[in-house]
Amino acid sequence: MEPIEVNAGQVYLRGLRADDRVDDRPALAEGGITDAGYVADRARHWTEDTAYTWAVCDITSGQLRAELVLDPHTGALSGWARDGEQALLDDGIAAVRRFAEGALGVTVTDVNTPS
Repeated sequence: MEPIEVNAGQVYLRGLRADDRVDDRPALAEGGITDAGYVADRARHWTEDTAYTWAVCDITSGQLRAELVLDPHTGALSGWARDGEQALLDDGIAAVRRFAEGALGVTVTDVNTPS
């Protein structure tokens, strides 16, 4: 599967990017993710249907404010937010839950996020 974009009120979910238009790597580094191949690995996981990862973005800027990862086989959802962005992460969790259950038929069974 290719990354799916989700628009949900104040939150916009999209696949991670590191290209000439959008580079999520600096924001990921704020979350402690510095692996140079991380964005490519997450894109590959979509293709392999092993994990679906979203950049949780403010609808007005499109910049990564949080990240969510769904295991489509177990329904486990994990994520983190940049400082001051917990409310946006919570909105993203609700959007992924609706998408997972409505579009994928996957019940989110566990949510693991630092608070």
